[in-house]
Amino acid sequence: MAIVKFLAIAYRNLVRNARRTGLTALAVALGLVVVMAMSSLIEGMVSSMVADNIRMSSGHLQLRDESYESDKASLLSRDLLQDGETLAVQIEALPEVQSAAPVLWSGGLLGTAQESVAIEIVGIDPDDAFHAPVRKGITAGEFLKRDDRGRILIGQGLADEMGITVGRRVSIAASNANGVGQEGIFTVVGLVDTGFPSIDQNRVILPLAQAQSFSGVGNRVSSIILMLHDQEDAAVVATKLAGPDTQVLTWEELNRLILESVENGLIFYYVLYGIVFLAVAVIIANTLLMSVFARAREIGILSSLGMKRGEITLLFLIEGILLALLGIALGWVLGLAVVAYMTYVGFSVPAETASLIEGFAFGTTLKGGFAPDQFAILSLLLLVIVSLVSLYPASFAAKMEPVEALHSL
Repeated sequence: MAIVKFLAIAYRNLVRNARRTGLTALAVALGLVVVMAMSSLIEGMVSSMVADNIRMSSGHLQLRDESYESDKASLLSRDLLQDGETLAVQIEALPEVQSAAPVLWSGGLLGTAQESVAIEIVGIDPDDAFHAPVRKGITAGEFLKRDDRGRILIGQGLADEMGITVGRRVSIAASNANGVGQEGIFTVVGLVDTGFPSIDQNRVILPLAQAQSFSGVGNRVSSIILMLHDQEDAAVVATKLAGPDTQVLTWEELNRLILESVENGLIFYYVLYGIVFLAVAVIIANTLLMSVFARAREIGILSSLGMKRGEITLLFLIEGILLALLGIALGWVLGLAVVAYMTYVGFSVPAETASLIEGFAFGTTLKGGFAPDQFAILSLLLLVIVSLVSLYPASFAAKMEPVEALHSL
């Protein structure tokens, strides 16, 4: 019997039981929507979190002294770059470099009359383009100037927690380059909300010259953060900057924590994919088995008219594939709508929750991303699984004896 006739019979049987067909296709569609949404979330998290971390913290490249370790935030002269601002100007002359921002990192305590909290002290050049997100994030007061002295910015979340307002005088206690503890009184001139509570929550920002003077490091800096015109030029620029006494870290190395976290999390997502696909497969198998029992007499008649077992198997297999294709088509329509919402609108994350994600920029809006290649692979995988599962009810129908089938009610 020609394949067209099998398709016609299979189509007729699906239409004849429209309600059952519709519910089964909807179940397949919802299963695909779930895995598409999960895939979109992974795509969005990887792309946006890496991009945000590059923009807010790591840059495309960082130049540091060979002995510098970021987790220690050392102020020892042997761990810092000499004359960082001059070096940054020289680096900006490279055609691939968009900006080169010298920064000084250290740790300390921010104190008021009521309480003290541990903070990261960051010295920046306020005029550098890399710090534009901080400038745009000013919610109260004003941004810093290069020649400011005794003036600082703090995160909006930290200010709310400590009851600090613009104009408030606070103390900063920290060790200087010689390891001697010191304390300074500073005026808060601005509050910052960059949209990334994990960054704003524990950071105090000073003009670079003020931070260098307060720490006693002279003209040294912890690192020079580079933004490139093209991210793909990172390896080329890293080669140009490589030297015996320095280390050059690319954005992949600087964002390794994000990339490894997502890679490890993929195992969990793959398990969820398997559970969803298994549930869909069971629904398809159950639907086809119900169809087999309901059409036992029809199967007996077809067998008695000479239809071979292989042809009966093929008939029910085609029905299963058509059900899967119908569900996948519906799943793409619904799934793309969900993915579009996740990509352009996203889901709000409480600032308290976002602030707990330490080590990288995690914003208060979680968005997805379009991953058409992943969606296509998941759809194809779902079709294959459904096709394989359909073999069981199809073979069950083929094994039914014609006489027994004809006497079935």
